[in-house]
Amino acid sequence: MRHIINLHVSIVKEDFPMDGANLQHLLAMALYMLAVIVIGIVFARRANKDAEAYFLGGRSLGPWVTAFSAEASDMSGYLLMGLPGLAYWTGLADAGWTCIGLALGTYLNFLITSRRLRRYSIAVNAFTVPDFFSKRYHEGRHKTLMVLSSLIIIIFFSVYAAQCLSTCGKLFANLFGLSYQSMMIVAAAFVLLYTFLGGFLAESASDFMQAVVMVTVLVLILIMSVGAAGGLSAAIQNAESIDGFFSLVRSATPSTTEVDVFGAARPYGVLSIVSCLAWGLGYFGMPQVLLRFMGIRSEKELKLSRRVAIVWVVISMAAAVFIGIVGRSIVGLDYLSNSDAENIFVDAAILFLPPVLAGFACAGVLAAAISSSVSTRGVPMQRAWYWSRAVNSRSPARA
Repeated sequence: MRHIINLHVSIVKEDFPMDGANLQHLLAMALYMLAVIVIGIVFARRANKDAEAYFLGGRSLGPWVTAFSAEASDMSGYLLMGLPGLAYWTGLADAGWTCIGLALGTYLNFLITSRRLRRYSIAVNAFTVPDFFSKRYHEGRHKTLMVLSSLIIIIFFSVYAAQCLSTCGKLFANLFGLSYQSMMIVAAAFVLLYTFLGGFLAESASDFMQAVVMVTVLVLILIMSVGAAGGLSAAIQNAESIDGFFSLVRSATPSTTEVDVFGAARPYGVLSIVSCLAWGLGYFGMPQVLLRFMGIRSEKELKLSRRVAIVWVVISMAAAVFIGIVGRSIVGLDYLSNSDAENIFVDAAILFLPPVLAGFACAGVLAAAISSSVSTRGVPMQRAWYWSRAVNSRSPARA
């Protein structure tokens, strides 16, 4: 049986009036955005010292900033919206194996790649990934590797950045009824301005703050959700009563027409498990993560950074998954599609928290999306700069 809570839910607004609660949500999110801008202004002078300071922060990142900024720039809105929604919709298998893959990828990337990349990037005086490839393999005038890697990153990270901006649009549309497309454009303008303003150091410092916000609001919402569901044992009991929902080898099949109606569970085979685990392989090629390895101030601090990163990842992803699992036990968090279920974090924040705190929780979603957007827009800018450098290097020397 579901644990019934006697709460009035006003999450879905027909006319989206800008009432007192919405104003408090907006104020909290505006304060967050202001803090991000202040960080950019503070680091702007240091970033504009030279190209290395702008693109790599002068290799001055501490271990905690390296760990938190690497993970925040990677996770994007998927951590706070996609992952809880997936867990709510089909249960533990899909979300659980994906998280295991991402945790393994995080750990192995730090263990295998970080020390070698930092050491080699210093040896060849490279401060972007394409520059590293070009110098590491001794390219001459024809910068094929540099141009090719720049093109690949510009194309694919533009798509990834668009997904992050889509999260911003969805958040403001859900909270305030604002235009989805318009808010994507506003978010894109903010990201571009911020990236030009403060460079790598500003990105890393704001990512550190955003990582703290993200893990804090995830844990807070999980605790509130567990309390609303009647306790952890009650939430798990309800999850186990749904066929295949609380299993790593079977997947639930929810109805798209009736709430809390499920068909027979589907087997979750080896191929599906391997596919989810393979998500972790992406870490070895994520420039925004690799740049943090290159930018840490000492390779001796990478060990601590690895430990901090894996703890953050495990706590954050576990909280995100269980928000979705526990959400099945709470009246008011009812969805009929995976897409709608991605609103569970925002809806739970509005349901359980005072408006100002809910606004800061929603700022966590904004933090995740902006963190990845800033990093992914900064990466193509670096590549474009180096691509132009590669092209210019092939031009005849001027007399």
